[in-house]
Amino acid sequence: MKILMVLTSHSKLGVTGRKTGFWLEEFASPYYVFKDAGAQVALASPLGGQPPVDPASDEPAGQTDSVRRFKADAEAQKALANTLKLSEVSAEDYDAVFYPGGHGPLWDLAENAFSIGLIRSTYNGGRPVALVCHAPGVLRHVKGAGDDPLVKGKSVTGFSDTEEEAAGLTGVVPFLVEDMLKKSGGHYTKAADWESHVVADGLLITGQNPASSEATARALLKRLG
Repeated sequence: MKILMVLTSHSKLGVTGRKTGFWLEEFASPYYVFKDAGAQVALASPLGGQPPVDPASDEPAGQTDSVRRFKADAEAQKALANTLKLSEVSAEDYDAVFYPGGHGPLWDLAENAFSIGLIRSTYNGGRPVALVCHAPGVLRHVKGAGDDPLVKGKSVTGFSDTEEEAAGLTGVVPFLVEDMLKKSGGHYTKAADWESHVVADGLLITGQNPASSEATARALLKRLG
C-alpha cells in the first residue's frame, strides 16, 4: 500500500507579512496513522524539498502526541526535508493521495496544474483522495469525468466559514473553503467549530479541521480496505 501525501510550498499569509504553510498536526497525525498501518508513505510539494510549516501550528497548544513523535523522529524529518517535486510525480504509482491543510494550499495547490491533474487522475483511476481542513480548497478547479466540478453532487466538508472568521482571516485568504465547496455544487456539512467531522463519499474523503486529521486518515485506510 503506497500513499502519497501532498504538502504546500507557499509560506506567505497574503499581505499580512506573516508566515503560513502546512499545519503540522494535519501532517504528523495522518503520517503515523499510515506508517503504523504498514503503508509506504511518499511526500511531495510543488517546489520539492522542505515545505514550510505554519508557525502557528507549532505553538505550545499544537504539541499533540503525533507532533511530539515527529519531532523525535529523524527519519520522518529527513523525509519531510526532501519532498518530491509534484511535477515529477505519477498518480499511477500510488494507491491513494492525502492532502494536509494549513492556509498555504489555498494559494499554491488550489491553482497548481500538477495537483489538479494528480487528483483527477487518481480519482478517475478508481483510487481514493482524502483532504483535511483547508486542503479541500485544492479541489477548486478539479473537474470530474466531464466538465463539472469534481465535488458537484458529492457530500463534502472542509474548514468552515465560522472557523475562518474565528481565526480572523476571512479577509486575508483568497477564498473561503466552505463557500467554494457550496458554489461548486458540493453538499457541504459541518460539525461545531473545532470538532472532528469527516465525510466519505465514495472515493472522496474530506475532514473539517485539524481535529479531523486522524479520523480522515483512518477513513482513507478503511476505503483502501
